[in-house]
Parts: sequence; structure tokens; C-alpha cells
Amino acid sequence: MNWINSIVRPKIRDLWKKREVPENLWIKDPETGEMVFHRDLEANLWVVPNSGHHMRMPARKRVETFFDDGNYSDVKTPEVQADPHKFRDSKRYTDRLKEARAKSGEEEAILVAQGKVNGMDMTIAVQNFDFVAGSLGMAAGEAILAGMMKAVEDKTPFIMFAASGGARMQEGILSLMQMPRTTVGVQMLREAGLPYIVVLTNPTTGGVSASYAMLGDVHIAEPGAQIGFAGRRVIEQTVREKLPEDFQTAEYLLDHGMIDMVVPRLELKETIARICGILLKREVELPKLEAPVTEEVEDDSIAEDPAEEAESDDKDAKEAEPAS
Repeated sequence: MNWINSIVRPKIRDLWKKREVPENLWIKDPETGEMVFHRDLEANLWVVPNSGHHMRMPARKRVETFFDDGNYSDVKTPEVQADPHKFRDSKRYTDRLKEARAKSGEEEAILVAQGKVNGMDMTIAVQNFDFVAGSLGMAAGEAILAGMMKAVEDKTPFIMFAASGGARMQEGILSLMQMPRTTVGVQMLREAGLPYIVVLTNPTTGGVSASYAMLGDVHIAEPGAQIGFAGRRVIEQTVREKLPEDFQTAEYLLDHGMIDMVVPRLELKETIARICGILLKREVELPKLEAPVTEEVEDDSIAEDPAEEAESDDKDAKEAEPAS
């Protein structure tokens, strides 16, 4: 009886129990509806293997995969006042910041780091869209400016991975002031003769697209990224016209000369390293091509010089003439 109660009955109960499966094991492709295993998606840098759709990539993972062997050091950024206006809407602004920090595991919407990319020293800044939609506030502006100053100090290129919904309204005019401040940082890079490359990811909108995101020496966008200032609905109501279906996409901006190139995420690292090498006039490793193999001609008659052949024919004709 004890054997039945302790072993058999629990096994029977387990058959009827609902197994708990984590919801994030399989991720749905927004374009095709295909379900992709999360490990396969992560191994492919959050690009759906079959459709090529570029999903939003975590900011910290982008930093880790961009640098050689994942080795980098965080750049220290200044601390700012958390809630200068004591702002409150449906909840307090300080509570929103606490929730964003708990959700993302980061202190702010900008990550600044230094490391080597294909052996070249670089400074990068990555906007974290999971932190209050990557909005530009005082802390984010200070972080970007600190990264640019560090790049000037160490004489490295500065790479900006932009992803934002715009300026942070909870900080009011103090948020808007970060647009001209970061513009001054871009000018510092130019005066130092250092490359400033902007990678536009999905989405890049609002005040960010109206400031440092469009001031780069080279503008690169990921495929399908939404890039613009105001939203489609607002623009259509303003101009009272129907906009194209692909309006504000990376491909549309490339066709109209707003950006320089659209590069898949898997090729970004090599492309950026090559561009920085060219701009800094450093040696760029070009792919080595093998010399074409030529087959030796075995038939002597084919390889014979036509002039020699004609001279031989004249000699045979003279010998064949009858003696007078």
C-alpha cells in the first residue's frame, strides 16, 4: 500500500499536471509568422534566418558582439539629477525610472564602451530602446558627450548606434537642450579629425533623428529600420496626402539620398572597421585573390608563331621549283 501511495499515485498525478513552458522559448517572426527558437535567433544576432527580418537587439548584447572576443570596458558617465521637475502623470517619473532600471538591468538609456574592433581601438555608444524607449534625457546626453570626449582624448573613432523614440518629455526643456549639446560633441570629433559613424536601427525618430543621429560622417542603417522625425499619421494629416507604403524605411531613405548605405547586422562590424580604416588612412586588409591557373598547350603546331610558319612555307616553295 505504501508503494502504491508513494510511487504509483504521484506518477499518475504528474500525467495530468500542466507543464510550465517559458513563453520566450519561441519567438514569432513579424513578417512571415514563423516561430524561431530563441537560441537560434540569438546566435544569428536577432536576425530571423529565413526571412532576414532584423528584430530589436538588446543593447548589452550589441556591445558584446561588436567588440573583438567580447572584450570591452565601460566608459564612466556623469551622474545627473534624476527628476529635476518633480514630474508626475499617471505615475511619478522616479517610479518609471525604477521600473526601467529593473526591466533592463541598466542605469540609463545609453551604454558607452571602448574596445577593439578588428584590432582597431573604437569608442561606441548604444541606445537602449528598452529603457523608456531610448529617449534622450539629461543622463543620456551627458553619456553621449562623455563618450565623444573620451574618443577625442584617446583619438579613436566614435560609433553611435541610435534607437530612440525622441526626447524625454518628463525632463522638458532640459531634455531638448541635449540636442545642441551633443551637436557640440560632434563638432569636437570633426575638429580632432576623428570619424563619427552613425548606425540607424529600428526605430530612430523624434529629436534624436533631428540632432546627432543625422550628423555623422557616414550614415549606415539596418534593413527595414524605421527612421524619421514625426510619425506617418501626423505627416499624412499635415500634408493631406497618402504616403508610400515604404515611407521612412531604411531602403526608402537610401533611394532618396538621406543615408549612405543599408548593411545587414551580420556585416556591420566588418563594414565599420573598413570605413574607419579608410577615413583614418590606415592599411586596410584586402581579400587575397589567387592568380588564375593557365594550362600549358601540348600541341606544338598550335603554339607555333604565324610569322615563322609563313617563312617555312616560302622556303619549301623555293626548294620545290625546277632547276633552269
